[in-house]
Amino acid sequence: MDSQTAKKYNYWQWRTLIVLMIGYALYYFVRKHFSVVMPAMEETLGISKVQLGLFLTLNGIIYGFSRFVNGFLADRFSRRKLMTLGLILSALTNFAICFSPSMNSFVNVLDTEGKATMTLVYIIGSLWVLNGYFQGMGVPPCMSLMAHWIRPDELATKQSIWNASHSIGAGLISVICGFILNHYGYSAWQLCFAVPAAIALVGAFALYFSLRDTPSSVGLPEIEEMDGDAESKKEEEPGIDLTGKAFKTFVNKLVFRNPIIWILAVSNFCIYVVRFTILDWGATFLTQFKGMEIATAGTVVAASELVGGIAGMLLAGWFTDKFMKSRAHRTCLLCTIGATISFFLFWKTPSGANWLAVVFLCLSSFFVYGPQALLGIAASNQATKHACATANGILGIFGYASTTVSGLVFGFLADHYGWDSVFLVSVIIGIAGSIVIASMWNAPADGYEKASKIMDEVREEYKSGK
Repeated sequence: MDSQTAKKYNYWQWRTLIVLMIGYALYYFVRKHFSVVMPAMEETLGISKVQLGLFLTLNGIIYGFSRFVNGFLADRFSRRKLMTLGLILSALTNFAICFSPSMNSFVNVLDTEGKATMTLVYIIGSLWVLNGYFQGMGVPPCMSLMAHWIRPDELATKQSIWNASHSIGAGLISVICGFILNHYGYSAWQLCFAVPAAIALVGAFALYFSLRDTPSSVGLPEIEEMDGDAESKKEEEPGIDLTGKAFKTFVNKLVFRNPIIWILAVSNFCIYVVRFTILDWGATFLTQFKGMEIATAGTVVAASELVGGIAGMLLAGWFTDKFMKSRAHRTCLLCTIGATISFFLFWKTPSGANWLAVVFLCLSSFFVYGPQALLGIAASNQATKHACATANGILGIFGYASTTVSGLVFGFLADHYGWDSVFLVSVIIGIAGSIVIASMWNAPADGYEKASKIMDEVREEYKSGK
């Protein structure tokens, strides 16, 4: 590879990574503000924790389903268009939620006291569930694009940098919405939907004009050609249609019948329960369980995301490539244990020592975001660049199926048994996740060798006319 090509490749790789970070942070702007707004919606509209928990659960289930469906699409069609479309539709849905109380002149969505009727509850809930599908159009294009632009032995480090977009987006929107509610009061909850939506809509158009799908689309050779990897080149031999029957066979063997992918998926379920307990309920339990003001609680959640989360995922990615020989699942085990212990200590911190509780909550995010980033990276490497979005779609289903616990179940537990019961279940699930991920300690770093053998089989089937 000549120096000019290397320079151009380096530019486009980092440009793609940075644009994906900004783009996915904007996805969080029109998604993770909901956890900060929940106390305001509960007080202003009278929507119960159980109903809010149901919104979170259904949103998460649909989101996971959407990630699975769009994983197939991202492996086969334009990732740039898919990601842009999802962000636009998500922004429009947030605008619809913002203006939903204005329907009162046509339909009774507010009672005489200004509280939400069941009609408004259904409308907001349905829109939030719909938003879950549109949000699922964000991660698959990112996973596929990074697998096409970044080598497997660098993926843990560089994809962890991208993964900081989760914490950047969630942290910034927590601060913005916390400021709006603190400055204008809970009655200004609609602004917490309108402002992020406007920002996301503008960002979506910038996203479309900044991204490119593959290195070849800008006149660069593909990753394997630049590395001179003969085995990888072998996958690209002409005559094999990876968008047809051969693709289905390849995905079936490398993803759906691969036990490693399913272990990663179950581990993802467990770590996401702990993650969403902090992210979705953080502002609520900090105000109700720890007695903080809403602005302070929003700042703490933001700090746990921006400081704890970003530091955790960046260190975990670097540690994986540097010391674990890119075996991301090993770092995941260490982080899952750390997250479980930290959250337990947060729970047991005395009520008069909120500063210590903040430290442990930030440590929980620090450890949670290691596996949150690396489980997807491990799936990408195991499924290779050809099927990484599909594999991550499976992890998405399991990860967001966790909202059946973190959303509906935890809403019910908090309402009927208090926050102690929520923290107890979270810790138990964290322990279970540690045990599951430990079962694949000796697994290889990636599946490219296995993929090469599968491709040989597919090639033979193709040649024999099967």
